[in-house]
Amino acid sequence: MSAALSIAFHGVAYAMVLYLISVGLSVTMGLMGFVNLAHGVFAAAGGYVMTRLMNGHGVPFPLAVAAAFVVVGAASMVVERLLYRRLYGADELSQVLMSVGLIFMSVAGAKFLWGPLAQPMTPPDYLSGQIDLGFRAFPAYRSFLIVAGAVLVTLLWLGLERTRFGARIRAAVDNRRMAQSIGINTTLLFTWTFALGSGLAALGGALGAEILAIDPGYALEHLIYFLIVVAVGGLGSIRGPFFAALLVGVTDTGFKYLLPEFGAFFIYALTLGLLLWRPQGLFGRA
Repeated sequence: MSAALSIAFHGVAYAMVLYLISVGLSVTMGLMGFVNLAHGVFAAAGGYVMTRLMNGHGVPFPLAVAAAFVVVGAASMVVERLLYRRLYGADELSQVLMSVGLIFMSVAGAKFLWGPLAQPMTPPDYLSGQIDLGFRAFPAYRSFLIVAGAVLVTLLWLGLERTRFGARIRAAVDNRRMAQSIGINTTLLFTWTFALGSGLAALGGALGAEILAIDPGYALEHLIYFLIVVAVGGLGSIRGPFFAALLVGVTDTGFKYLLPEFGAFFIYALTLGLLLWRPQGLFGRA
């Protein structure tokens, strides 16, 4: 029982990080039809912004996290305008080559600027230590991750399901040409959606730096997990990646805890089985 509780707790904390990073990729791929393998670059950038502000300039944790979201979101609008927009409608190979090239450029740039080692992430004092719930103590920072992740998931769902901006995104995902015909500026919508997705990735990278260490190879090392969450959850879906992230986070944590010698074998096998059963993902359209 103790092992099961520990696996569930740490798995859910991990899942929240995976979801925040991956949901933007799901929406942008579903909306733009762009194979953006470089999505993890924005998560890594968020982690670097936060850790450098905290470690190098003494910026408080909340402000550093907010700055990561804003700075990376704003920078992604420039990247989308200069690079991504030129390849909308291009073949998948061109998109893959461009995004993979961006990954390797980010790896080299991060290594040149900050060195090859992982950036230290020390939670503030009020998020350090343990939280004693009587029957068991839990790490304070990972408890914060679960609560913060749940709040952000709820806000994201409300924002995309209950606002006009969210309705425009859903309309463009469902039928881009019809959305354009009723006056939706899909070019501007693409830019803002890309910025939102990249900002969420940066938020996930910053908040999750204690779980997924920020180093130059971050975007390449964790790429497969981001793609698994998107593929299993379904492109263009908001709730799909959430349930997929929970499944991946808890399952991966559990198998690595119980059978560490197999590494990630079971999560790959599970992904293969799920996609053979539902190629469009759990919440994707047939």
